Amino acid sequence: MSVCQIAPENEVTLKNLMTAYESESNAHAIYTAYAGKADSDGLHGAAGLFRATARSEQIQASNNGRLIRQLGGDPEAQIQPVEVKTTLENLTAALVNGAYEIDSMYPRFLAQNRSADNSAAQTLTWALEAGRTNARLLSEGIGQMGDVSADSPACTPVDFFVRPVCGYVSKTPEPARCWICNRLCSTFETIQ
Repeated sequence: MSVCQIAPENEVTLKNLMTAYESESNAHAIYTAYAGKADSDGLHGAAGLFRATARSEQIQASNNGRLIRQLGGDPEAQIQPVEVKTTLENLTAALVNGAYEIDSMYPRFLAQNRSADNSAAQTLTWALEAGRTNARLLSEGIGQMGDVSADSPACTPVDFFVRPVCGYVSKTPEPARCWICNRLCSTFETIQ
């Protein structure tokens, strides 16, 4: 990253966006690996949830990367090795990671945001709100792991709908406007 291109008022925001970019990029890689494990265990509902949250994290990383470039930086992420455990343990680990982002990381980044325009605050808020929804869905996924019979929600393939602007994930197509980004929602990606 070339420091001479970065306006002094954007330094903290840029540093935080870089941290968020790396966090979201790693979450995408982790959840993708977790989806493979859930599929191999026949837990297709859980696998779909991991794929949907992985796509959400990828969208959030992309949004952060775009802003990093606008502020004069280069988005870089060092992807860490993924430790895949049981699907229940993976759901729990994903929920813990999400809790850190929504309880600590994003609120702190929003409080420290000093960029000249509102785009960083908007993108950080979208990630925070999408993260809250993902945490709720992961918590529901954990609750479904008590029953892993062939027709249980954890085993049955489920469609998830991901908003490609902000990363919002839903189990149903939502109303005309996304409650996170306030954009028309005619373009949800369906992920199973």
